Amino acid sequence: QLQFAESGGGLVQPGGSLRLSCAASGATLAYYAISWFRQGPGKEREGVSCINSRGDNTHYADSVKGRFTTFKDSAKNTIYLEMNNLLPEDTAVYYCAGVSAPYYCSGFAPSDYTYWGQGTQVTVSS
Repeated sequence: QLQFAESGGGLVQPGGSLRLSCAASGATLAYYAISWFRQGPGKEREGVSCINSRGDNTHYADSVKGRFTTFKDSAKNTIYLEMNNLLPEDTAVYYCAGVSAPYYCSGFAPSDYTYWGQGTQVTVSS
């Protein structure tokens, strides 16, 4: 069964950068699309980024386009979320989630995803 271990969260100042990791175990990511979701204090869970199983299709929320990049390291069976120019409104718990391929990344429907990680906290504050 596919399982995730997220890491890389922490406290960063506005304008700073962080790289989150989603290390998968129990199955190869070659058969799954992976998205990052986040849930800020008092907010609903929202999709942030998606990458398909082959790594050649990505999709981003409008709020993070141009600042966040998701990519895959197949050798490490890990998905990354590179976050630059962080804003206070990016403060949230970030989760990775997996859905079986084939899956075209074009939106963020949490009900599509079967596998979820435990989350990592990102706090953007001066």
